[in-house]
Amino acid sequence: MHIHSLYLLEFWQWKTITLAYQTLGVVYGDLGTSPLYVYPTMNFKSPQGEDFLGTFSIIFWTLTLIGLAKYVFIVLHADDHGEGGTFALYSLLCQHLKTTIKGHKYGRMLSDSKLSHFSKTNEAESPTAFARFIERRKSAQRLLLFVAMLGTCMLIGDGILTPAVSVLSAMAGIATATPKINQSTVVWLSAAVLVALFLLQRFGTKCVSFVFSPIMAIWLITTPLIGLYNIVIHYPQIYKALSPHYIVTFFQRNGKDGWLALGGTVLCITGAEAMFADLGHFTKSSIQVAFAFMIYPSVLLTYAGQSAYLVRHPGDHREAFYKFLPRSIYWPMFVVSTLAAIVASQGLISAAFSIIKQSIALDYFPPVTMVHTSQDKEGQVYSPQVNYCLMVLCLAVLFGFQGGPEIGNAFGVAVIWVMLITSSLITLVMLIIWRTPVILALVYITVYGTLEGVYLSSVLTKLREGGWFPFGISVILALAMFSWHHGREKISDYEMINKVTVDSLDELFSRAAKQRVPGLCLFYTDLVHGVPPIMRHYVNNVRSLHQVIVFITIRYVPVRTVLPDERFILERCGYAGVYRCVAQYGYTDVLEGEEFVSDVIEALAIFVASREDHEELDSDGDGAALVSDLWRAKAAGAVHVMAKADFRMSEERSGWFERLVLDGIYRFLRNNCQMPVAALKIAPQNVIEIGMMYEI
Repeated sequence: MHIHSLYLLEFWQWKTITLAYQTLGVVYGDLGTSPLYVYPTMNFKSPQGEDFLGTFSIIFWTLTLIGLAKYVFIVLHADDHGEGGTFALYSLLCQHLKTTIKGHKYGRMLSDSKLSHFSKTNEAESPTAFARFIERRKSAQRLLLFVAMLGTCMLIGDGILTPAVSVLSAMAGIATATPKINQSTVVWLSAAVLVALFLLQRFGTKCVSFVFSPIMAIWLITTPLIGLYNIVIHYPQIYKALSPHYIVTFFQRNGKDGWLALGGTVLCITGAEAMFADLGHFTKSSIQVAFAFMIYPSVLLTYAGQSAYLVRHPGDHREAFYKFLPRSIYWPMFVVSTLAAIVASQGLISAAFSIIKQSIALDYFPPVTMVHTSQDKEGQVYSPQVNYCLMVLCLAVLFGFQGGPEIGNAFGVAVIWVMLITSSLITLVMLIIWRTPVILALVYITVYGTLEGVYLSSVLTKLREGGWFPFGISVILALAMFSWHHGREKISDYEMINKVTVDSLDELFSRAAKQRVPGLCLFYTDLVHGVPPIMRHYVNNVRSLHQVIVFITIRYVPVRTVLPDERFILERCGYAGVYRCVAQYGYTDVLEGEEFVSDVIEALAIFVASREDHEELDSDGDGAALVSDLWRAKAAGAVHVMAKADFRMSEERSGWFERLVLDGIYRFLRNNCQMPVAALKIAPQNVIEIGMMYEI
């Protein structure tokens, strides 16, 4: 979708209503449609009318404080140049911290601060006390990384649970209207809808949201109108529940049962974190306007209508949404609600795609195929491997829990954990980047830490009843992410220690200098400085050198994007036709093979032509001749040389955990995932792999 079509501020201008509703559809889905089907007090054995006044008061203040105040007015401003999510927050913090936990390829460079999209700090200002504390302690840096990884894993788990909960809740309307239909039938129907939903993902956010945007327009209008109808008919005084007094009386009356009910109430705010993670798919302004002026009042009126109905019919709390619908519009609203649930699911799935792409780009997740589904919006991505893995896990959840309350318990645990992690990271952003007064940051973390901590204490009581699932998924994903990153670091360390020395390089080049063949040879390495050991293996086996040799390091900088004129850091290696190129990319940038080679040669041509080191140029020829050599080499064809490294572990330096991580998990991931440079989409006939053995 065109980026300007997402601005609801332009809604009344020449943009069409359908395009404007695309944002509304997915943002509303991110907020969470399923709570409208499952009322939060569903665990009460015999609730009274007064209980629903307290429940609605809790819902109102939760939506206001967390959904509106926290996410719309605070968290959305902590984007990393338009990207959201826990890894974007981590990336933002890394740009302002001199961390030491990353490998050579990914560590901070002095040139990073000169990038246009790198977060700028006032160099005249000294780092804050919190920044110095983290920079001086590697344990603090690892804890920060662990928290970001846990938030990422929990959000991916949310992407597994949301489709199951949303679609299952919508399909429950069939059983409500036709009691003869059992739960097993509802589960199978939900599974069919989920399979169709995941098959639609390959068409991208643009097509999916475009198809369902008219449905969301109907939903946004009809549900609050039905809510108003129920308020007028059943309990016009529902507005008094906006007073926090009813929260106090709710807990006084219900005690422990009221506290346990919070595990269901938290579902009213599901999707707020995905709304932040989906920032790369939409714009900050469109999300803020859509939420504040359409989503927020619509959700509140719908919940108010359900509460008014339940005050008079407390026994219907388990099927509140379908019970409060007028009979004359029951089936039309069933269709609309089912389609709305699909949009809700799509929002979390697309958020999972975005956050996994960020993790891959920063080398914290094994590489998988990422397809950009929009030419105008670079944040809209789709991964077939991730999509089908999510589908299998989602179906496993659906059939494993058989649509029981365990699925909602797992959902609540995932939601509140991600929110608490976001609150913690936002507090660091306030202290380190925004330089917010400490007292205000303390107020923020106290308010939201307490609020979300109380919710967390409630959902943790459900660990045995489904709450274990997001933790299990998170442990598996976190272990895979850690193993991949640790293995990549070990490979980088080996290359740094065993890089070719200056004397060895002289010997290699003198041995093969007479065998210069036409063409361009690109050696891929993790080293930012020095000549990689792959060069020694190549010369020893091939015994010749190409006309132009370029050592390529593809380096992902923790920013959203790197401008084309800032993409390459270039230098000459002291030999005719031998260059080093560090190609820098942000985590939303796209690499293409042929285009990449052309960009490298063009950048080298400009670099050589503009050099002022005339004495060095005279030894190899003038600048014009060198530029001509570059283009002739490209015309003769490019060869891409990569190390196909195997490794063995040192007996004296490896314990059982190190062997599990490297010899077990990392080796398995490396053998079953595409190579990191596969994103270049190089034709196989142009690739040479040199076998090497690393000892790590």
